Amino acid sequence: MIEAVKKIAIVGPESTGKSTISASLASHYQTFWVPEYAREYCAALNAPCSWQDEINIFKGQLELEDRLLPSANRLLICDTTFLTVKIWSDHIFGKSPQEVLDELPKRPYDLYLLMDIDLPWQEDPLRDFPDLREHFMETWHKELLSLHATYAVISGSDDQRFRNAVNYIDEILLKAR
Repeated sequence: MIEAVKKIAIVGPESTGKSTISASLASHYQTFWVPEYAREYCAALNAPCSWQDEINIFKGQLELEDRLLPSANRLLICDTTFLTVKIWSDHIFGKSPQEVLDELPKRPYDLYLLMDIDLPWQEDPLRDFPDLREHFMETWHKELLSLHATYAVISGSDDQRFRNAVNYIDEILLKAR
């Protein structure tokens, strides 16, 4: 019997080390990781992100994930998920695209690793809210709880984060046997 690929979502507020740990975990487990589609998309924009841009980011993130899933080795590490589109849309526009809301229950992840805000803020032209990290951390907790998601908060230094993430992922892999 072929073992199903476990999807691990690396999520959290801006500047919490999601991309760094995603790449490290993919290397550790010798598998693929899905980069954050919004980063490349938004880098090409010359105006603030619009409602249609959020929908495009949602679709692009799903397409990228679907394209990489068949090549994954037991795990697919996802550097964020389209749940981010819901969180950003709710914050910026006061509501979420219906297609995002419709897709949420259809696309579960086996484990969400919620990156804590205990790392220092790193300036980046694509980051917008250095003063709202606590707000977005609370929002992530609420969203993950509303999905009844299995998740763990990952805190500490880069090494501690990596070790903790590996421990949680290994638990998921052990349960799958």
